[in-house]
Amino acid sequence: MSDIVLKTEDLTKHYGGVHALEGANFELRSGEHVAIMGDNGAGKSTFVRQITGVEQRTRGKVWLYGKEVDFAGPLDAREAGIETVFQTLALADHLDVPDNLFLGREKTKWDWLGPFRLLDYKAMRQDTLDALERTGVKIPNIRNTIERMSGGQRQCVAIARTASFHSKLTIMDEPTAALGVQETAQVENIIRTLKEANEPLILISHNMRQVFDLVDRIIVFRRGRICADLDIKSGDYTGEDVVSYITGAKTGEEYMETAT
Repeated sequence: MSDIVLKTEDLTKHYGGVHALEGANFELRSGEHVAIMGDNGAGKSTFVRQITGVEQRTRGKVWLYGKEVDFAGPLDAREAGIETVFQTLALADHLDVPDNLFLGREKTKWDWLGPFRLLDYKAMRQDTLDALERTGVKIPNIRNTIERMSGGQRQCVAIARTASFHSKLTIMDEPTAALGVQETAQVENIIRTLKEANEPLILISHNMRQVFDLVDRIIVFRRGRICADLDIKSGDYTGEDVVSYITGAKTGEEYMETAT
């Protein structure tokens, strides 16, 4: 059985005459943590939006655990086992923490009533407390609505929601960009917990120190194309190498030739 979790072939997205993503060939293996890096507008988030069904791709194919998928939207991707933390967080501001963690997958009781099932708030609150303890996220009052929380607390709630449900694939898009030192450390600990559980992860980040500490490989995007695939655990690459690919000082032609 193949250990390839996610595979894309010729994944492409055009917005009219703008080629935001062009011919992305990518593989992620079981238990592997991969970072996607590149300058603003390089195609990183566009790549994730095509995988998760937020946008419909211009062309190309996507496989999840060997099965070709074409998600109509992000809910389809979640049902298939892809949990994603987007930069926009996708939280319901008027709901509290348990309601956000279980949004779309609410626990119910008295199922024998058929369509008149009741939400099991007690079970969702307890599971929320367990999830926050497991992930190291500290929220003083889980009954507070999201709109009453700081930006850092909101980000941690979004990440705890993703990490609380065992997924086939976790994707985090700049999860610590707006966080302080302590909250960033919490998020990084969650990522390490996922690694220990052998759960695969795609991390989009500009933080070089974070990437070298947390992942196995770095995929570099430049001008909508993948220009490098670097095995950083080998010790053969440094942050300077990554920057060289991001800026174009190194062109990645040798990788592009093997990828096509």
